[in-house]
Amino acid sequence: MFIHLIVIGWLYVAVMMAVAEATNTTGTVLGAIFTFLLYGLAPVALVIYLMATPARRRAIKEREAQAQEAARRAAAEAAGSDLPDQRGEAPADAVAPVRKEP
Repeated sequence: MFIHLIVIGWLYVAVMMAVAEATNTTGTVLGAIFTFLLYGLAPVALVIYLMATPARRRAIKEREAQAQEAARRAAAEAAGSDLPDQRGEAPADAVAPVRKEP
């Protein structure tokens, strides 16, 4: 909410600068347009884009997590079980037993 006030204030100042440029005896309307674009819209757009980066990253991670969960559920349904290692088989030893040399 606070950022909205900053953006509105910044754009107000940029509009006032553009109006001053356009109404000055040595100013032009084209100069006023460039003043508004370069001092107003460009910095505000950059700040908004940078401040929205964490939200975009969270949304991407959430979509990836949902896709992984959907893929896991589809694989579990295809296998016929919700739990992947519950097929009734004894697990194999990960490390072979060590024997003493004779």
